[in-house]
Amino acid sequence: MNKLGLSLIFIGILFSCKDPQPLLPKTGVWRAELITMDNAVLPFNFKLEKDSVGKHFMEIYNADEVIRINDVEVGNDSIKIRMDVYEGYISGTYTPNEIKGEFIKESLDRIVPFTATHGIHERFYADTSIEDVSGVWETEFSANTADSYMAKGIFDQKGNKVSGTFRTTTGDYRYLEGVMDNDSLKLSAFDGAHAFLFMAKVSDSSINGTFYSGNHFKEPFVGRRNAGFELPDEDALTYLKEGYDKLSFSFPDAEGKPISLEDEQFKDKVVIVQIMGTWCPNCMDETKFYVNYLKEHNPADLKFVGLAFEYAKTEEAAFSGIKRLQERIGVPYPILLAQYGSSNKERAQEKLPMLNHVLSYPTSIFVDKKGTVRKIHTGFNGPATGEKFILFQKEFNDFVTLLLEEESAYSK
Repeated sequence: MNKLGLSLIFIGILFSCKDPQPLLPKTGVWRAELITMDNAVLPFNFKLEKDSVGKHFMEIYNADEVIRINDVEVGNDSIKIRMDVYEGYISGTYTPNEIKGEFIKESLDRIVPFTATHGIHERFYADTSIEDVSGVWETEFSANTADSYMAKGIFDQKGNKVSGTFRTTTGDYRYLEGVMDNDSLKLSAFDGAHAFLFMAKVSDSSINGTFYSGNHFKEPFVGRRNAGFELPDEDALTYLKEGYDKLSFSFPDAEGKPISLEDEQFKDKVVIVQIMGTWCPNCMDETKFYVNYLKEHNPADLKFVGLAFEYAKTEEAAFSGIKRLQERIGVPYPILLAQYGSSNKERAQEKLPMLNHVLSYPTSIFVDKKGTVRKIHTGFNGPATGEKFILFQKEFNDFVTLLLEEESAYSK
């Protein structure tokens, strides 16, 4: 055999010994589907991309919201996407064009089937719209039951594309995105913690549908157009019960040290006490607002403290969630563990017996320099509520400024 033949054989052997390049999921836009109760399909869109060092990351889209997820593991036909702050994760197998798996929340024992297909930009498939849902809707969920509650639907429609949210007394359903398909309204949101789907029939003056939360909960809702509808005042829903004039608590920090409002660090300070949970998207929105406020202002005589009510099954897991939240969002104030194993509001109220109830996560309690509770704000109107969020920011800034300008109990 001549030298050329030997060289070709050697080259062939060399290349045959190399490991084949692994198949990876394609970068770019994907359309995901979660399967809720009644086998209803909850779609959302995301992108898979690679950063400058070749590591995958994910961007989830809900209307104007973009959520970046950095913890994406890909290899050996398996993919695991861990939410940056929340405990939930997506686990599955993939081909370049398809992912099949589950969205899992271990502390709640919830598993939702998940699939995704590469290259599809549509969220919902729709024909032309014969109805326009734009405007304000006075809405009741679970009407004529003991669980009934009111909401304010706020929607904007361009062509057959719809965005908006439902505001309630306990917060909002954040960024909803979808379509009007003939006379059918279809809206969804997935933020790494909650998976929301709203399906309804719409006429010029009425709406009638079903709300799905993952595959563990559903409830009906009805509504009517009412441009003047407003929810009750968020500052009047939660208050100190008769016989109490102070807020009092003692809960541990991550080092096990009990913290209370009687501690020296809160003396002669305005204190905002945030009742929250690391699992709660509205709490996340509020926490981001507080973090940004402190970055811009950070007055020396203002303190924040969070009281976390966690459904994590162990104390260790609960503190791990708190630490993750503080690190990922840059929370500079202490977050204490008030409860773990359940986020039940009745149990939470037992930990704070001076309150008439814990109606919502989040709830913020404003305490002046003399230790007097001056206001309790139930829920949070986040950025998805538009003008209401802008109004909230102004009211917050004005009220905190007022409290900061007041004299303390120790002033001469």
